[in-house]
Amino acid sequence: MLTARGNDIDRIVGLEMGADDYLPKPCNPRELVARLRAILRRTQSSQLTYNVAHPWDILRAGNIEIHPESRQVLHSEKMLELTSTEYNILEVLVREAGHVITKEALSERALGRKLTRYDRSIDMHVSNLRRKFGTDSNGQTLIQTVRGIGYQLIRKQ
Repeated sequence: MLTARGNDIDRIVGLEMGADDYLPKPCNPRELVARLRAILRRTQSSQLTYNVAHPWDILRAGNIEIHPESRQVLHSEKMLELTSTEYNILEVLVREAGHVITKEALSERALGRKLTRYDRSIDMHVSNLRRKFGTDSNGQTLIQTVRGIGYQLIRKQ
């Protein structure tokens, strides 16, 4: 936090609210850069301890295969033509396969914006994806609606 408020109470409140660091103005620019580098070192080293998939790794869920580097989608080894928005929604659903994802989270992660009250665009794009994927031998769709919450990509098909 870089702020004009520098008394002890303000510093304590800022840190308790979640700030990684607190620096009152005016400050030495070199100190600001040093503090930012320290925060980056801490966050980068902690990320290395987790086994996080590379964002360009091939994503698989059931018979869906997504190649993020080329934005290509294969379903049962056949190439699917998707719009950019459909691709974004599908990528989020595949990354969260087996888990329910709210419409709000899907809108923010796939569309990059908050879901508004009467916004039905997520529903329309999911409907288009369902049409493109079709149904399995039991008549089940790949993307399930979880009423009142959002959507879930079923793991197997």
